[in-house]
Amino acid sequence: MNRTKVTEFIILGFYELPERQPLLFLLFLIIYLMCLSGNLLIIVTVCSDSHLHSPMFFLLSNLSFLEICYVTVTVPKLLAVLIAQNKTISFMHCLIQMYMFMACTDVECYLLTAMAYDRYVAICKPLHYTIIMNKKVCIILVIVSWTVSFLNPLPHVTLISQSSFCSSNEINHFFCDMTALMSLSCSGTYVIETMNYIEGLLLGFTPLILTIISYVHIISAILKIHSAKGRQKAFSTCSSHLTVVLLFYGTCFGVYMRPKSAYSTDLNKLLTVVYITVIPLLNPLIYSLRNKELKETLGKTTRRIIFLPELIKCFTLHLIATFQR
Repeated sequence: MNRTKVTEFIILGFYELPERQPLLFLLFLIIYLMCLSGNLLIIVTVCSDSHLHSPMFFLLSNLSFLEICYVTVTVPKLLAVLIAQNKTISFMHCLIQMYMFMACTDVECYLLTAMAYDRYVAICKPLHYTIIMNKKVCIILVIVSWTVSFLNPLPHVTLISQSSFCSSNEINHFFCDMTALMSLSCSGTYVIETMNYIEGLLLGFTPLILTIISYVHIISAILKIHSAKGRQKAFSTCSSHLTVVLLFYGTCFGVYMRPKSAYSTDLNKLLTVVYITVIPLLNPLIYSLRNKELKETLGKTTRRIIFLPELIKCFTLHLIATFQR
């Protein structure tokens, strides 16, 4: 087989839709800007309002920051591919993009697990909530989530960086995805695939199992509540998180846990688009619409942001008038 030293890759993106490239660019640009503004608004709102300085909103602000990182790792390069036809990416930048993407995916798994634990304590142990979920515990949960997640992908990236590639350097995806790179490798991918499944079972399924255990206890506690209004109020505190968990794990398993015989590039792209762009876009909407306290505070913050330029203008005119006197 003809093997060459690859110095750069070509990201094909959505090459099968050449006439719709401008439309796709506009669509992804709008989604990207909405993801940034929505998640940034949640971070600003949580940080600026002392009433929202609770474990649940602290974890939510971390999740929003993660979603900003998520879309920024992949979407800007996709926009360049769609509108400027800048499809090349260096070997090193490709590995960095793949590493950051895998790390962000792991962070989301652990943050969602931490949020599930927070809801479990709030519903099942409400009298001990402030003691168990204190500030120190929240900070430890967040630090562990980010640290472990940025260590997890290192073996995969190291093995792929040492792989040799065939003459083709075209990545049939819209970013440097691990499965797409593995399909171009001339080296044996058995070790990477085995490691992927083992790590998926140990590190990937562990957060999911912990999340499921938390929700088993939560649902059990909710069913013991006698009044329908009480059950509805208790379930409303975790329904938004449960929705996000189902969306995230459903698409992740669809992409990475399918057998190789069932691999489809088009389906892979579609599922990846969902959890790279759609989920970060929906998360702020899901949490803000289902949480009355957050929704009201977001409304106040939005109004302050809208009227901020006018306030700055009035303040500037007032200063000018003062100095003229």
